Amino acid sequence: MYKVFFEDIAVGDVQKFGSYEVTREEILEFASKYDPQPFHLDDEAAKHSVFGKLCASGWHTGAMMMRMLVDHVKATGAASMGSPGLDEIRWLEPVFPGETLSVETEVLSARESKSRPNIGLIKAAYKTFNQDGTLKMTAISNYMILRRPK
Repeated sequence: MYKVFFEDIAVGDVQKFGSYEVTREEILEFASKYDPQPFHLDDEAAKHSVFGKLCASGWHTGAMMMRMLVDHVKATGAASMGSPGLDEIRWLEPVFPGETLSVETEVLSARESKSRPNIGLIKAAYKTFNQDGTLKMTAISNYMILRRPK
């Protein structure tokens, strides 16, 4: 079932993946449920905000990045065992309807787990870009991945 294990990952590895079209409808739906601030829900209010027009919640941007990441993990067959959390997340530019997002990831560190010998721990930097190459969001995350069975 799995094709990519801890031993297949090296510090410095870079991968680019994903294509996620941001829609107005999804921005409104996400914001109404999870981040109901006026600049995520109302064109007129957004026009008078620092963003100038309706934009996605930063949490929504993170969710879109996560969707692309999970799709990539599934497509590559990585033996991901989830994540103990993020070290950092930065929303650098607003994300607007009609943009198409993609992700670039770089492995920052890799080590074997001391308490779970069958798991490797990876720290990676994630960058989310729009179709023009504008950097929209960055994150540093930790994740667990199975070691290759012996």
